[in-house]
Amino acid sequence: MVEDLQKTDMSRLRRYHERGAFDRPTVYGILDAQPMCSVAYTIDGKPLVTPTLQWREGDHVYWHGSAASRTLRNSTRAAVCMSVAILDGFVLARSGLHHSVNSRSVTLFGTASKVEDPTEKLEKLRHFVNGLFPGRYDELRPDGPQDIKATTVLCMPISEGSAKVRTGGPVDDEQDYDLPIWAGVIPVTTQVGAPIADPRNLSHVGVPDHVRTFTYGGQSRTDPNQGG
Repeated sequence: MVEDLQKTDMSRLRRYHERGAFDRPTVYGILDAQPMCSVAYTIDGKPLVTPTLQWREGDHVYWHGSAASRTLRNSTRAAVCMSVAILDGFVLARSGLHHSVNSRSVTLFGTASKVEDPTEKLEKLRHFVNGLFPGRYDELRPDGPQDIKATTVLCMPISEGSAKVRTGGPVDDEQDYDLPIWAGVIPVTTQVGAPIADPRNLSHVGVPDHVRTFTYGGQSRTDPNQGG
């Protein structure tokens, strides 16, 4: 049996403990559903948060960026915090205090390490691209040594952290339910639009299947054949 994530002073929830989760299926499900993340570092004694894309392989999480980035150059073997969040709805209550959001989020803590081996780095980048667009990497111009050198790939074990999930309607003070105030949930979803072709595409190049059938966060286009 795979162990849950560590419950530490950093990862435990101070409030609304019932919304917290440390089991890997919950954590992995959120990471796999939302590639966009924010990673926090400490650079020269000052906090810095950068948005980037993450992907999971087994019990490790990966992210990448430019090799020229001072942040990534200084993050190897450094403590980092990664946050991934998905907004599912606005929760409107009968008082300002009890307004909330339905959401799913994961916060991870750990030490970043750099993928140094060029062959391994190439394999990680292939997994990243194909994870979003199945089969696309093998259709691209092959990455050369300079492409690989210009890219930094960082890795962190998924061992310390927690998920936080809120669902359902507002929870008001009991006496407020008699007030003539509308309360409820405004759902929020991510919509996938029709692909917009680069005007410099060669005339004979059609839309590949991994673009036509692209889904994101469980959402797909109503008509997967539209766009070009």
